Amino acid sequence: MKRKRKNLSDVVLDTVIYAILIFLVVVTLYPVWFVFVASFASSTEVALSKGLMLWPKEFMLGAYELVFEYDLLMSGFLNSIKVLVMGLPINIILTMFAGYFMACTGMKFKKPIVYMMMFTMYFSGGLVPGLLNIRDLGLIDTTWALVLPGALSVYNAIICKTAIEAIPESLQESAYLDGANDLQIIGRIVFPLIKPTLAVLLLYYGVAHWNSWFAASIYIRDPLKLPVQNIIRNIMQADSALATSVAAGDSYDTYYETIKYAAIVMTMVPIMCVYPFLQKYFAKGAMIGAVKG
Repeated sequence: MKRKRKNLSDVVLDTVIYAILIFLVVVTLYPVWFVFVASFASSTEVALSKGLMLWPKEFMLGAYELVFEYDLLMSGFLNSIKVLVMGLPINIILTMFAGYFMACTGMKFKKPIVYMMMFTMYFSGGLVPGLLNIRDLGLIDTTWALVLPGALSVYNAIICKTAIEAIPESLQESAYLDGANDLQIIGRIVFPLIKPTLAVLLLYYGVAHWNSWFAASIYIRDPLKLPVQNIIRNIMQADSALATSVAAGDSYDTYYETIKYAAIVMTMVPIMCVYPFLQKYFAKGAMIGAVKG
């Protein structure tokens, strides 16, 4: 089959579209590239670059050495990993159960319960009631204070509901006839068939946990229990704390600006490494809601 020959207007339109897309890619990726490059430069070079630097004139690792000497950053990484290990299983289990409940027909009190769940998407109890609730439950200064308040995302539950609704009802009916209960159906039918969607939701929850800092700033009092994003925030706000915590000497004066970029890169790399492993699930899992609502 011969391809249709493009006329001048089509060529001009394609050129404009490609130019706009290339511009958007550059605008989007350059800030990330600048942070990465600046983390290997000196503070003087970063100051003289005025925000425009494609590659450091002198490749330096001093900023990373200083960051690794900061004890709170290492404990922050461990605390963030702890939140992920404790929170992700709870997130996925609750989301799958909530999605299954919303997808099932004939459930008693389904509508009022779903309305109550939807209400929480737009309104919350507020900061002070939330703090009092966490305090009365004895969760202040514990990892559970970072896990339990956001254990279920109604938005993610709706995505899971849409995926479950795509499963043929005949499968569930056959399982009921064979004597299976709802837990068995969820474990043996629903879970294997919606794995792509769960993989996407796992990434959503993981990124949310990794980037979260506000809850820890409210509920965590011990600096050794703060997640990594709070440590990075402290470095960005007042790097003098880092200067006094490491025996930096003259090297700190050389890298006082690039330490911030090195810390940011260290927090970006773990999430960026996860994306390639889950990328294949995006088209199949995340787009389900666009096909069937």
